[in-house]
Amino acid sequence: MKKVDKDVLIDAANRLLFSMSDKEYDLLLEEFKILLAQMEMMEKVEGLSQIEPMTFPFECATAYLREDTPEEPLSRDEVLANAGSVKDGEIKLPKVVG
Repeated sequence: MKKVDKDVLIDAANRLLFSMSDKEYDLLLEEFKILLAQMEMMEKVEGLSQIEPMTFPFECATAYLREDTPEEPLSRDEVLANAGSVKDGEIKLPKVVG
């Protein structure tokens, strides 16, 4: 596991184009120590490598989604019938760029 020290954090902050105070670096370093200790504990769990990783922590049912079946598209006349303003067979929209 890669060692995280203050120089690594400073380099990462510089690459991300932000700066922090020495106190903030020290606090972040303490947080990384906790995270790395937790990761080391997880490496000791037996059979962990046999469990499939989760992409989302909750089960999501997708039964409510409809089947995506191709249908016949609307004709030009049907589309233009609902348009507020039509010019030369096209829907006329207000100008949005000055």
